[in-house]
Amino acid sequence: MKQDYELVIIGGGPAGLTAAIYAGRAKLDTLLIEKGLIGGQIINAEMVENYPGFPQGISGFDLAEAIHQQAKKYDVHQLDDEVIEISIEEAQKVVHLAAGGTCRARAVIVASGSERRKLGVPGEEDFVGKGVSYCATCDGAFFGDQRVAVVGGGDAALTEALFLTRFASKVTLIHRRDQLRASKIVQERALSDPKIGVVWDTVVEEIVGDTMMSGLNLRNVKTKEQSFLESEGLFIYAGLKPSIDCVKSIVSLDEAANIIANDLMETNIPGIFAAGDIRRNSGRQAIIAAGDGATAALSAEKFIQGI
Repeated sequence: MKQDYELVIIGGGPAGLTAAIYAGRAKLDTLLIEKGLIGGQIINAEMVENYPGFPQGISGFDLAEAIHQQAKKYDVHQLDDEVIEISIEEAQKVVHLAAGGTCRARAVIVASGSERRKLGVPGEEDFVGKGVSYCATCDGAFFGDQRVAVVGGGDAALTEALFLTRFASKVTLIHRRDQLRASKIVQERALSDPKIGVVWDTVVEEIVGDTMMSGLNLRNVKTKEQSFLESEGLFIYAGLKPSIDCVKSIVSLDEAANIIANDLMETNIPGIFAAGDIRRNSGRQAIIAAGDGATAALSAEKFIQGI
């Protein structure tokens, strides 16, 4: 791998891939770095129904693959690695890699996305892969005719709860509030499904079991009442946290550790841009991330050209 580029893009989700398309079309010498699977969080979505151009919907995996193939048309370089730090040396940004070595660029677009938040309760780490999961699309088929629970109240939680009804005998949605955050159409589908029940105003206090998970100790946040829910599986959708470790020491962050960027995706560091889920006030939707990526690439092009 060569070391010098005009632009480095960190992250291969919708934001990073769209930035790569625009950078490639601008003939910028570009490197895209992704530590995991190309596509980001969207690849776990069984069906994406709100991305323009697909009236019948499209699977998250297929959507990501289509954007990836489009980016590859423009000869963007790609590297499977993790960026652990970015430092500044005069006019260059130095990108430090987990596998060792560095690469340099005039500009960097940080589009590293987000990762699932954990509950941080006793038993969570012990039962990962033994009942606890963060991806229903990945693991739902292992719970045929079993009772499962889903923590969360957003679109992801309800969509995955609906997916789990294909396999599980009962799906219990656990939400710490008395109202859901999901879009109305998703709420209607989930709440009308006979396999889905809801436990309101409740949090998980402990995940219990022997060699495999067998249930959950719950607490009502209003009444403080304790209860036990028998369940062989738990799917956690407790929100997302931005993946910003590589730049958290140099760019400005808000109180939730999101990168502060303006409408041009510019951060406080000239030549470093932020796009997608890691940006403050991001809508955390694939179409918004794609728009961010396009804007960031256009801004990076102007920066590199000195405009």
